[in-house]
Amino acid sequence: MYGVVTRNPDEVEWPDFDRAFYEVKDVTGRAAEPLPEAVNMVSCFGDTAAAEDNPELVPVDDEGNLATRDQRFFDWAYICPTNEDYRAGLLEIVADCAAENADVRLDDVGFPRDGYCHCERCERLFDEWVAENGADGDEADWYAWRAEVITEFVAEAAERVPGRTYLTLYPDPYPGHLYERAGLDIEALAEHVDEFVVPLYDVHYGTTYWLETIAKGFRSLLEPLDVPFAIELYAVDAEMEMDDLIHATEVAEAYADEVYFGYDASNAAAALRRKRADQQEGVTHRPGDGDGEN
Repeated sequence: MYGVVTRNPDEVEWPDFDRAFYEVKDVTGRAAEPLPEAVNMVSCFGDTAAAEDNPELVPVDDEGNLATRDQRFFDWAYICPTNEDYRAGLLEIVADCAAENADVRLDDVGFPRDGYCHCERCERLFDEWVAENGADGDEADWYAWRAEVITEFVAEAAERVPGRTYLTLYPDPYPGHLYERAGLDIEALAEHVDEFVVPLYDVHYGTTYWLETIAKGFRSLLEPLDVPFAIELYAVDAEMEMDDLIHATEVAEAYADEVYFGYDASNAAAALRRKRADQQEGVTHRPGDGDGEN
């Protein structure tokens, strides 16, 4: 099954795709009305506009550094997942999306990195959690508390979704990394999520050995939990060769249950048409063909 991720309402009904994801709220803070024809997608704790308007919403590390684009490794600004007012607003958006289409995708869920958050509210909530649970208040407890914060939010959001709940994962399947980085307890989240989506973006997919490695890692991580996962490829036509995108698609679908394409429906549709035409002509693309080429 193939899908597309788009910001353009007219593309959600293109016949080339089995499913369409429509960005209702993205990491810039841009908002749009949800569509009944699409799985509406919500960037939860990535919100540059909200962070710029109200820096008090932004997570801080133990040195007081804000999780904004001014910091190394951050492409957008984040909002602290423990802010109740912001969370309430997100849940309202999720409910509005679910009223239009029963399926909803949650994007950018979690703490920004493993050093966050040490705002006064998070410190207070963690101390309360330690007292309630008779914990030691050490680093292991810190990670456990963060994971509980995120799992509770996803559970609350999923309660408002009558259909399938999709959750985007940062593309790192190495054991413990998602837990320590973002507070994502995959086993706990699997109780509330119907499908995980892993974006594996590149500007040309000239080689695919790395894509295969990460895809296989996620299959090993998620298969025991009996939760399907999709790989999302970057289809924007910058340096992209059509054959490379087709090859990346073949590799992705060898490991994932579904393959989605991000942000260029025309390029993605053209690749799928070529791929289907090649299959009809008896041409077969196999994972590993051409891997290692530079």
